[in-house]
Amino acid sequence: MARKKGRPVDGVLLLNKPAGMTSNHALQRAKRLFFVEKAGHTGALDPLATGVLPLCFGEATKFSQFLLDADKGYRTCIQLGVATDTCDADGEVIARVSAAAVTRAQVEAALKPLLGDILQVPPMYSALKLNGQPLYKMARQGVEVEREPRPVTIYKIDILAFRPGEQAEVELDILCSKGTYIRSIAVDLGNALGCGAHVKTLHRSLAGLFGEDQCISLDELQVAFEQTQAERGEEAAYTALDSHLLGADAPVATLPMVELAANSAYYFRLGNPVMHPQIYRIAPQAAIVRVFCAETDQSPRAFLGLGEITDDGRVAPKRIIANRSANEA
Repeated sequence: MARKKGRPVDGVLLLNKPAGMTSNHALQRAKRLFFVEKAGHTGALDPLATGVLPLCFGEATKFSQFLLDADKGYRTCIQLGVATDTCDADGEVIARVSAAAVTRAQVEAALKPLLGDILQVPPMYSALKLNGQPLYKMARQGVEVEREPRPVTIYKIDILAFRPGEQAEVELDILCSKGTYIRSIAVDLGNALGCGAHVKTLHRSLAGLFGEDQCISLDELQVAFEQTQAERGEEAAYTALDSHLLGADAPVATLPMVELAANSAYYFRLGNPVMHPQIYRIAPQAAIVRVFCAETDQSPRAFLGLGEITDDGRVAPKRIIANRSANEA
């Protein structure tokens, strides 16, 4: 019976999402391949986009919000002179204006106002909701509504290449805050240059601490599973897949770490605040920390969840993960 529900796997998979696939489709393929009981992604990429898509399995899903809130990095090719209804290459062309007169210097000048803390208007083709309905559903019906500008931060925009012409192309390297739409940057750039623009290609190179060099593709995972299964059996094949996972604490890896002795860890898991003799050397009052049970001769160090430092020097449970070994005992 347990096999039908999937395996109780906890961890983070750094997936290199292919073009032409929705983030949810990529998630479902990975979930089936790993045969896990619970999984979720940490911020959707457009079907056109490729790159870093962290997927959380099992207890790691409790901390996915930290990856949703993390800064992101993108490389994109923006085509000038052509505007589309979706603001990217998947859409229908709605306007063409020659970009032959546009220079690199003009592009640089047009990008400067887009840097820093700005207000950005989300595209109609987005998952944002109005009265419970996603904007993209309205857009598909030919309905356009006014969107409130949203605060985002663009930390840097570097021009990697500029190719002049009737449909000039600009390649950019962008570092930005959560909630930033690269398609909106393309639209704003095209409007500033007076020729329109859309995203031709988009690649997420960074999500929080995680970069593209750490990622693996679905095809690579599938091949690894099938080869290992043929050589050593199904259980070994799942073990091979699991070797690509980061720990359940990966989404919160930037937080300070606290180690508890086994007896304190026991009460922490029960939901009780516990004392730590040097807690203020690790983190200030009210700080959120990662909490581990210290390694012993009988067991390795184990992630327990998140805690909050109280004013009396204790670590209070904030988000506890399931104790798999206890549940399976």
